[in-house]
Amino acid sequence: MSDRAPAPGTWGVCSYCGVAVPYGALTCPICGAPNPIAAAHVASAPAKVRRRIRMTATLRTVIVLAVAGGLAYTLITAALSGPPSVPDALTTSGTYAIGPGNYTVIWGEITGGDYVQGNYTAVAPPGVDLAVSVYNSSEWSWFVNGTGSPGLQWNNTPTWDGAVVFAAPYTDTFYFVFANPYSVASGITIHVYIATTYESDVAEDGGI
Repeated sequence: MSDRAPAPGTWGVCSYCGVAVPYGALTCPICGAPNPIAAAHVASAPAKVRRRIRMTATLRTVIVLAVAGGLAYTLITAALSGPPSVPDALTTSGTYAIGPGNYTVIWGEITGGDYVQGNYTAVAPPGVDLAVSVYNSSEWSWFVNGTGSPGLQWNNTPTWDGAVVFAAPYTDTFYFVFANPYSVASGITIHVYIATTYESDVAEDGGI
């Protein structure tokens, strides 16, 4: 084994990690080991060196195949499973604390003809009334900015327990506002359980 670099125009092999070493290099560019072996002299290198070179080459091959297999599996499973399913913003459930004179809102886009159904219950204090209104995007802007007198798409007669069924007349972003009708001075915070579900109005053609 020589301490000279591989001859010009030839590539060597690192005697330690087995990677190809460009001609002119006195050390391995990967592991830094000295004395690369000219490719033509690998067959006559000591048996220990040849075994190490074969083992590292095999290990690199296994790693490459494993990575390629993992990527292929990921791509294939992603293609077969399709796009990820993201819950609709108008399909939700939970308990909300609504301070006096305040409100909570659940909102999202509804395609014209689709609808949202759900229910609400004031759980604490029990039996206190809750106001529910539905606004489209323009009405919501007027509502939050306090400009003018916004119309609305739907509302209830304040009650402690009720259902929500709202069909969108057109595609827009709609806002379901659950309001505590009591004044700030009352100090009454309403804890309300709300559950809503987005439903698609898809008519099935049963044929003739």
